[in-house]
Amino acid sequence: MNVDSYVAGHWVTPDDSAVAIPSAVTGKTIARAGNASLDTLTMLDYARNTGGAALREMTFHDRARALKNLATYLNEHKESLVTLAFDTGATRADSFIDIDGGIGTVFVFASKGRRELPDDTICSDGDIEQLSRNGSFLGQHIYTSKPGVAVHINAYNFPVWGMLEKLAPTLLAGMPAIIKPATSTCYVTMACFRLMLQSEAFPPGSMQLISGSTGELLNQLNFQDSVSFTGSARTALMLKSTRRLLEHSIPFTAEQDSLNATVIGPDVVAGSAEFDLAVREICTEMTTKAGQKCTAIRRIMAPLNTIENFIEAIREQLSATRIGNPALESNTMGALVSTTQRDDVFKAKAALQQQTRTVYENPNPEINGADSDHGAFMSPVLLHCEHPDNADAVHSTEAFGPLSTIMPYRDLSHACKLLNHGRGSLVASVITCDPDVARDVTLASASSHGRLYFNNRHSMRESTGHGSPLPHLTHGGPGRAGGGEELGGVRAVKHYMQRTALQGHPDLLSAATSQYIIGSTETTTDTHPFRKRFSELFIGETLSAGPREITLDDIEHFARFTGDTFYAHMDEEAARDNPFFPGRVAHGYLLLSFAAGLFVDPDPGPVLANTGLDGLTFQKPVSPEDSINVSLIVKRKTKRNDEYGEVRWHVRLENQHGEQVASYELHTMNLL
Repeated sequence: MNVDSYVAGHWVTPDDSAVAIPSAVTGKTIARAGNASLDTLTMLDYARNTGGAALREMTFHDRARALKNLATYLNEHKESLVTLAFDTGATRADSFIDIDGGIGTVFVFASKGRRELPDDTICSDGDIEQLSRNGSFLGQHIYTSKPGVAVHINAYNFPVWGMLEKLAPTLLAGMPAIIKPATSTCYVTMACFRLMLQSEAFPPGSMQLISGSTGELLNQLNFQDSVSFTGSARTALMLKSTRRLLEHSIPFTAEQDSLNATVIGPDVVAGSAEFDLAVREICTEMTTKAGQKCTAIRRIMAPLNTIENFIEAIREQLSATRIGNPALESNTMGALVSTTQRDDVFKAKAALQQQTRTVYENPNPEINGADSDHGAFMSPVLLHCEHPDNADAVHSTEAFGPLSTIMPYRDLSHACKLLNHGRGSLVASVITCDPDVARDVTLASASSHGRLYFNNRHSMRESTGHGSPLPHLTHGGPGRAGGGEELGGVRAVKHYMQRTALQGHPDLLSAATSQYIIGSTETTTDTHPFRKRFSELFIGETLSAGPREITLDDIEHFARFTGDTFYAHMDEEAARDNPFFPGRVAHGYLLLSFAAGLFVDPDPGPVLANTGLDGLTFQKPVSPEDSINVSLIVKRKTKRNDEYGEVRWHVRLENQHGEQVASYELHTMNLL
């Protein structure tokens, strides 16, 4: 099989510089990849000026819809990828994590793009900053798409998920990507990439593929570009030290080596649900993908008084592992990606054995349905470190395979010290039912880990597992883990965009961001805005209504009717003693109800529903015999489908002196 590259809209086959790729199961060459003469300058130009230009014309919602179409197409054609992945050593269950997990990630970003980002090409970040006394000069942070290209350099262990988890937020940000998969599994990535092109979900130039070496690509980037890398710390250091990246301050995100760990809480005892849960999680993390996961559990901290119980239970469960041809459903663990990788694990094991003893390993495991002499198979290995405080190798050597080390701790403080001794990880897990343990571990260890995963009998049925990065949450970690950050919902999208601070008059900021900003021009029209369709409303369109006098009878009736008889509304003397009130005052929710009565048009029309409100604040109390006026202003519009869109209204309530007494953001769904 030739593993081609996709350059500027054309497939390019391997040349004489191509390397052979062996099957993890048979050891036989199954593919060739690499072309030393790829025109990377043309790739960059095509990405920036063809793909990038087209993506930047699309709104966030356009891109989100394209992501959904892409994920749907991949989901319909994924079985061919599962079959191909068997040669990487992955079982069907492993491929579920890789392939279905990758497709699911794209679906999540498609959904978040529609729900959490505007139907625009600019995204506001945070609230308005008041920069002047009277509000004529304000500040607003925004995100815009960069006119560059994202270079994704991916690891071998997840040839589909590793590509899609970076690609989804990149495309949603409006940035084209050049994808460079690890050579040993790039044939699966290429097959998935071909499906992505067939889907025609994105414009030409949005994505390109390099199968083999990147050549001079990194030396041709500029300050608008970015690099995202997954792999070893050694390779990450080499890449991010590229002179071009340093000279042009090109963003470089790394997700690298990580000695992830699990702490079994001091409250967990043999026979408990948490005990069984801990054993299952540990064994799953050791054998899934043959331990070739950046999030796999490498270190296990168990209470000193129960560690022997855990060792015995883990040994028993590991002994039931069926190793062999991953295409056979009966096998629960496949092969490492290559014999070279297996040899690296053996070397790491030898280094660890200087400070540990082996408590489980089958030196001659039965290999079911495959060639044990030529395939990259090995037994799971459990090591026991009795004195972990001085065992530096245990906390610094990562065996990237089915190997973990268990060690005892004296108390929770000691456990956290050991946990942090890995000098930064992607994830640490804690099995406990004790809320104090969760609090103490968080305070002691959150700064050393990208994710803290707590689990117990109450959450285990719905939990996603120690080693499962989710598109909703950040994936990355400090220190040894690379210091980078991927995923995290919309946070990941913003990694590929430029944050800029705008300063100016409210009218100018409102025009730049396509939303009403307090202090910008308000325009009153003759037609009630509730009689207008979504497409007819414009930003800043305003309805003013009132006044409505607030009487003592109104306050007392509302109190009796709702049951809200708080003393500030019913007891004059007690209310006066309160530093916030001049005496009895109107309920805040009474004011909202009266405001709605002032601005609502009662007849059927384009407004379908009130779907909620945000940011409700009360600035000044309203006393009996005060009156209120209300302003209803179109703040932002977001199309939701072909039938209706969401309108967000800024609502402002003022008293008879023109003083603001309350404000909030109202949401309605309006016919297009």
